[in-house]
Amino acid sequence: MAGNNLLSLMGWMFLPNLVTGWVQSIYYGLTIRAGDRKPAPNSPRYIEHRRRIHILVVSLYLLYTIYEADYELRRAGTFYTDLGVPLSASERDIKSRFRRLAALHHPDKVMSSSSSSSAAANSADFFMHLKTASDTLVDPARRFAYERFGPDILAWKHCVTVRDFVVRGAQVLVPYYAFAALAMYVLGLLGYLEWGRYWRWLTLVALCVFELHAITRPTFPRLLTALVNPLLARFSRHPPYLPFQAVALARKLSITLYIAFSQLGPLLHPPNQSGAGAGGVKYPAEASEKALLQSLERLEHTARSMDVDAARLMELEMAPFVGDAQVIGSMRTKLKEWLVQNTIRADPMVKDALGRSFQKRRVDAPAGAKGNR
Repeated sequence: MAGNNLLSLMGWMFLPNLVTGWVQSIYYGLTIRAGDRKPAPNSPRYIEHRRRIHILVVSLYLLYTIYEADYELRRAGTFYTDLGVPLSASERDIKSRFRRLAALHHPDKVMSSSSSSSAAANSADFFMHLKTASDTLVDPARRFAYERFGPDILAWKHCVTVRDFVVRGAQVLVPYYAFAALAMYVLGLLGYLEWGRYWRWLTLVALCVFELHAITRPTFPRLLTALVNPLLARFSRHPPYLPFQAVALARKLSITLYIAFSQLGPLLHPPNQSGAGAGGVKYPAEASEKALLQSLERLEHTARSMDVDAARLMELEMAPFVGDAQVIGSMRTKLKEWLVQNTIRADPMVKDALGRSFQKRRVDAPAGAKGNR
C-alpha cells in the first residue's frame, strides 16, 4: 500500500501541469473570440491564468480523491453491513441474524429453486462469506482484530488472543511507516518536497499516533464515536466507520495533503527568490518587480554618493574665498546674472513669450511709453 501511495504522490507531482495546459487551452477557446489575440506565453496575464487554473485543477482532484476513498470503503462493505447488524450487536443478535440469512441463501435451497449452476456457485460463495462474517464477529478476539485491521486478519495464522492480533498488526504497521518516512526523506534529498516539509512530517507522525491509538485501545477512537459517526448518522445514510476504515481513509487523506503541499502551497504563497513556483513554473512578473526594486535601491545609493561627492567638490572650489564676504557677494551677483542670461532667457518658451510680447507693442508709441496701448 505504501508503494501505491508513493506512486500516486509522484504521479501527481507532474500530471497537473499537463492537465492545466489542456484546461487553459479550452478556457481560451471559450472566452476569447475568433480573431482576438490570446495572451502570449510567459506574459503576466497568461501566467496568472495558468496559476488560477492550476489551483482549480489540483483542488478538484484532491476533493475527488477524498470522495473516491470513501466510495471504495462503502462499496467494499463490512461484516456488519453484510449481516445487517449494528456495530453494537451482541453475540446473540449476530447468531440470530445469520440463521435468518442462512435460511435464505443456503446453497441447498438455491439449488432446489434454480437450475443455473452459476447462481448456485454465487450463492455458495455468498453463504460462506456470511458464515465467515458471523464466525469472526461472535469471537471477541477476532472481532476486536477485524474492527482494527480489517479482513486481512482472516489470513493471519496462529493468532488467538487480542495480544496476538495486536503484535501481528504492529509487524505490518512498522514497515509501512518506516518505508513512508524513508521515501519522504529520499524525495526531500532529491528536491521534490521542499515546500511544507515540516507539515509533511507532522502529518506522518499524527497519522502514526492515530493508528497506534486505534489498534491498541479496547474501544473505538473518540473521534469516531463522538464526532464522525454521529454526524454521519444524523445528516446522511452513510454507514458508521470502523477503526480500520478510518485508518484507511486517514492514509488516503495524508497522501492528499502531501499533494496539496507540493502543488497548492507554492501557488498560494509568494514564490522564492528565483521566481519559481510549483512544478518549476516561473513567474517573470514577480521576478521582474523584485529586480526593479533592487535596481531602484542601487540607483538611490548611487545618487546619494554623487550628492556627497558634489558637495565635497563645491567645498574645495570655495575654499580660497572662505572668510572674504565682499568676494563671495560679488560671485553671487555674477552667478545670478549668468543664470538669468544663459538659463532663463535662453529657454525656448521664454524667448517665444518675449517675442509675442514685443509684437503687441504699438509701433508709433513715444519713447518712454509703458504698455502696449
